[in-house]
Amino acid sequence: MLENLDWNNIMVIDIETVPQYSSYNQLPEHFQKLWDKKTQYQRKEETAEDFYKNAGIQAEFGKIICLSVGIFTKGGGFRIKSFASHHEAELLTNFAGMLSSMSDKLILCGHNAKEFDFPYICRRMLVNGIKLPVQLQIAGKRPWEICHLDTMDLWKFGDYKNFTSLNLLAAIFNIPTPKDDIDGSMVGNVYWVENQLERICVYCQKDVLTTAQLLKRFKGEQLITDEQVTIVDQ
Repeated sequence: MLENLDWNNIMVIDIETVPQYSSYNQLPEHFQKLWDKKTQYQRKEETAEDFYKNAGIQAEFGKIICLSVGIFTKGGGFRIKSFASHHEAELLTNFAGMLSSMSDKLILCGHNAKEFDFPYICRRMLVNGIKLPVQLQIAGKRPWEICHLDTMDLWKFGDYKNFTSLNLLAAIFNIPTPKDDIDGSMVGNVYWVENQLERICVYCQKDVLTTAQLLKRFKGEQLITDEQVTIVDQ
């Protein structure tokens, strides 16, 4: 598949998610009970209240605050745009509108995106009453009809028990990445406590670029240079 990959038909995606409420105590009572039940086997020694910091990874209890995309442009460039908002429905509506203006055969790419980003986006679109763009409609399709690409999936080579982080792959493939002042585990606190959505947005954009660079390495091609990267305002 990689041999025939058309760079101009690929969109790299990454999302950042947080719990829907700033704390467990802010969660409506009936949702507290649902959270307790859903996480009873995951939290081990932690209480449901303490474990709520992980609610962002559950689409039923989290929300998307930033969705960054990157496309390859003619001449070897890479163009990044972010949809970021405190109002999830707004950013998802804008993202869906962009996809609807693009090819049905557009290939969506991300790292661990088949397990996390793509299903999370779809679930949150349904919750917000947003029609799924055709690029995200996978029900009833055969595997080869789904235009989704996952760099972690490519790295597995059929090894289903393997999980390798984007940071680790960037390191072993010698992909330069800026030293971040936050990581994924800190996003909830940066959002709810420090109220720094723009900071999270920059972090998300870096992951999009790193994923694109990894795809370049997988194809044995030269990395994208800093001069070739363009950040587009929302």
